[in-house]
Amino acid sequence: MTGIAIAALLQAAASRLQATGIEAPAREARLLLGAATGLTATRIMAYPEQPIEPAAAAGFQNLIDRRVAREPVSRILGTREFWSLDFTVTPATLDPRPDSETIVEAALDRIPDKGASIFLIDFGTGTGCLLLALLSERPHAWGIGIDRSEAAARVAADNARRLGLGDRARFVVGDWAAALAGSVDLIVANPPYIPIDDIPGLEPEVRAHDPLTALAGGIDGLDPYRILIPETARLLRPGGTVVFEVGQGQADAVAHLGTTAGLALHEQRRDLGGIARAIVLVKPT
Repeated sequence: MTGIAIAALLQAAASRLQATGIEAPAREARLLLGAATGLTATRIMAYPEQPIEPAAAAGFQNLIDRRVAREPVSRILGTREFWSLDFTVTPATLDPRPDSETIVEAALDRIPDKGASIFLIDFGTGTGCLLLALLSERPHAWGIGIDRSEAAARVAADNARRLGLGDRARFVVGDWAAALAGSVDLIVANPPYIPIDDIPGLEPEVRAHDPLTALAGGIDGLDPYRILIPETARLLRPGGTVVFEVGQGQADAVAHLGTTAGLALHEQRRDLGGIARAIVLVKPT
């Protein structure tokens, strides 16, 4: 049976995705075609006339059906690129998003010495993306990722091994900082910060596929910060830094919680969309 040309498959798939409201339909169609056929992006772009065998074309249509149902591409593929690194994602983990790279940028600016030997903690580590991105940039750093979910901690540990960072990263199942003591140079966290009543209005890619425990931050979205900020003030060494991800409109409230706990506000850093996304707090010396 004659196959269907790449160009025809992509055009039909992109039209379906666009009609569903997908923002980048052509790009997502190419990604899913690559997953269904094993073809590289370069080959897909270079040989639009190449026929695709019916079985592979049917597999591609199945992936498109899942995306039309608003399952995220990262969930379909099982991976997400973050900080130019590939992370496995599962139903147990939050899907890493580009906005969270703002936290990595802000943290790296606080440790400009690439040879620095530092100890850092990542609260609510999920896939381990924040911790592992930082370790990839600071080869003498090491750290611990903490998550309440044992399944998420296993995913993070697997990501660390695949990325060649397993010897400098450890992952612990725990309730925030309850079991921790000592002196920490840097803390990062992307805690749940969505007000519980706002969750039904989230995009289906988020509402139906990210774990609720990684989203819901209480009535006003600030409950995790109320717990974490006093703990970070306890754990940080003098001069140490904590960088929190926050939701839209939460920056001032989180900064106030930090200064009330004795930390100094260093910066509110905006993401590419202009939203104050990272709150950088420093423990006074």
